[in-house]
Amino acid sequence: MRRLYHEARHAQFLMCEYKFCDSLLLIAAFMKVHIGTSGWAYPTWKPDFYPAKTPSSRLLDYYATQLNCVEVNYTFRARPAVTTLQNWANVTPEGFTFVAKAHQRITHIKRLTDVDQDVDSFFAALQPLLHARKLGPVLFQLPPNLKADADRLAKFLKILPKDAPAAIEYRNVSWFSESIYSLMHEHNVALCIAESDDLDVPEVFTANFTYYRLRKSDYSDGEIEEVEKRLRAAAQEREVYAFLKHEDTPEGAINARKLLQRLTA
Repeated sequence: MRRLYHEARHAQFLMCEYKFCDSLLLIAAFMKVHIGTSGWAYPTWKPDFYPAKTPSSRLLDYYATQLNCVEVNYTFRARPAVTTLQNWANVTPEGFTFVAKAHQRITHIKRLTDVDQDVDSFFAALQPLLHARKLGPVLFQLPPNLKADADRLAKFLKILPKDAPAAIEYRNVSWFSESIYSLMHEHNVALCIAESDDLDVPEVFTANFTYYRLRKSDYSDGEIEEVEKRLRAAAQEREVYAFLKHEDTPEGAINARKLLQRLTA
């Protein structure tokens, strides 16, 4: 399975490489920054984000005209059907990216231990997005009560597919140390830079891409401007993925759209 994943990822890379060479100056800045929200299926975002008459079955279609990436939380609890993933790929434009949250069996139930088969199974389930060239990183979000364990982490990192971008979100401060960052850098796994009302993760880059989760309950215009500066600076050296909080109100989606417009202008 890992060999098949490698072959599909290599094909995705070659296609992207060809397009970059064909029109590098036109698309490089846009392709460098991927911004979205955690989920899209929120009818309550109408009419401020979605047009008032948008049917539920067309929310993703419209979302993908406004933002170029989405974080999928559904995969944390369930294995998506092949037809579901194929449909997502079909209704989104070329260049749109899906980022999947790893299944809770890996992160919360087995807590990264003895998960070789679970990891293989999870990446196998994402094959339709990979073959459609629309699969981004996988986010492994750890539970708050899982404290730092370098041995556990080292064993886990070794089983990840080598060419599969991955990020880890730690929600316990004990993980924020140079020894952990060094392990992640060795395997090109990104530290998820998550900020919320309760916890701010250090802005440390451990991979050739970076992953932001912007989860505070509210962002002022000034704070959005500061976020823009941070993302712009990060994008000078690496690919950037950033996701704003999803809620029943549309502010996160509106702020995400504002950031994408500014950063790709």
